[in-house]
Amino acid sequence: MTVKKEQIYEGKAKKVYATDDPYLYIVSYKDDATAFNGEKKGQIAGKGVINNTMTNIIFALLEKDGVPTHFVEQLDERDTVVKAVTILPLEVIIRNVAAGSFSKRYGVEEGTALLRPTLEFSYKNDALGDPLINDDHALALGLITEEQLADVKKYTHKVNEFLKAFFLEKGLKLVDFKIEFGVDNKTGKVILADEISPDTCRLWDVETNEKMDKDRFRRDLGNVEETYQEVFARIKQ
Repeated sequence: MTVKKEQIYEGKAKKVYATDDPYLYIVSYKDDATAFNGEKKGQIAGKGVINNTMTNIIFALLEKDGVPTHFVEQLDERDTVVKAVTILPLEVIIRNVAAGSFSKRYGVEEGTALLRPTLEFSYKNDALGDPLINDDHALALGLITEEQLADVKKYTHKVNEFLKAFFLEKGLKLVDFKIEFGVDNKTGKVILADEISPDTCRLWDVETNEKMDKDRFRRDLGNVEETYQEVFARIKQ
């Protein structure tokens, strides 16, 4: 049994704890919700339970599909044992359909299918507002190495192809998503970390285009908890 020890980090949606194994952490999911770089705050009842289990289901499937992840085992509804990683300071975003900031930035109508999956990087820095950066910026600032960058791009496109098919089977269109990668503290390899959930994915119902993700919280659309529960119910089928 992996023993939870002192808290070593608290983010917007999760707490991370050390364990009796230096190469393992325990991640504990919270119900806290934030948007617009933390300017909007609230709670979504049961979110932590949903995001924890949903992430673990998807990470286990991705492992079988050839994408290495930090997932080790789920302890309970909110706590999961993960490999200890050093998170790369990049948010990695794939967009399949124009929405959100992409639509505003480029004047593209929300819902417009993009001609190809579009990969973006944001520099994880709250003080700077997580600005968009390109490959050269990331390399020049020492945020990532050439080899790590190649792995991140390869795995991200693989994740996108898997998730598009996975969610489509559940009646959901994968509009876009954000993921994070870390360097495994034991092996030095780049692996998928953080989470995949309605917090980090834009998911629209295939039939109605109803928003089934954190945009319901961001945009005050209502039925936030019910929508998370609906997505979770479909994922478990």
